[in-house]
Amino acid sequence: MLELLIEEKRAEMIGLAMKLGFTAKETVACSQELDELIHRKLTSFPAMVLSGI
Repeated sequence: MLELLIEEKRAEMIGLAMKLGFTAKETVACSQELDELIHRKLTSFPAMVLSGI
């Protein structure tokens, strides 16, 4: 589930960057949202391993 959200947000960010530029506020905001999703995935990984999921 989280992987799909990450891929969708990445595609959105690339589209914004191509349309508006890499430093546009919309692109930067989308990049920050992508960072948060990736952070959530990475920080949930150890808990999954420890619980045997």
